[in-house]
Amino acid sequence: MSTSEITPDYAALQKTLVSANPFPHVVVPHFIRSDDLRALHASLPEITSGGSFPPEALALSPLVKNLIAQLKGPELRRLIAAKFDLDLHDAPVMLTLRGRTREKDGRIHRDSAAKRVTVLLYLNPTAAAFQRQEGCLRLLRSPDDVENYAVEVPPINGTMLVFPNCATSWHGHRRYVGPRYTIQLNYMETGSKARSELRRHKFSALAKRLTFAA
Repeated sequence: MSTSEITPDYAALQKTLVSANPFPHVVVPHFIRSDDLRALHASLPEITSGGSFPPEALALSPLVKNLIAQLKGPELRRLIAAKFDLDLHDAPVMLTLRGRTREKDGRIHRDSAAKRVTVLLYLNPTAAAFQRQEGCLRLLRSPDDVENYAVEVPPINGTMLVFPNCATSWHGHRRYVGPRYTIQLNYMETGSKARSELRRHKFSALAKRLTFAA
């Protein structure tokens, strides 16, 4: 394998059963294998501020570019569509990276109606804060209590979480401030709201690129 290529564990995703509690989702530990994850840790872009960054706004290593290309590619789309019995063949893709979590992040929310499916890939090593359940994403039974959760996903070790957006897909996490690398990919709707969000995404990429260049 080339040092600039990632080999995600697609077979693990295929074998993982959908859980319906508290809403349909799959959690795939080590979707990025340990050897690949070590190489990724060494080549992740430095992100010192909060918020989501489009790939175009960051200086990415060949390894990270390869991972992003695979996440946006046909194999992951095919497996997720089959897993949740969805037709995603024409769904636009939106992808962002986050490298730091702020105090205000993690509030309980559902993703926007423009997002059909959310994919979260966590690229962090084990840390004491995550062992204390800080910054660990929780899939919630209600929209008003972060402690009323059915599933908790530590943001570590190449774990991938996938869920279709629905009326009950509430999620959030306990307060955490610090480094927390996440790639978020969304399969979008094709209507006007989704087109508007994709336009904002492209504008954000341009604005952040110009900011970094200044």
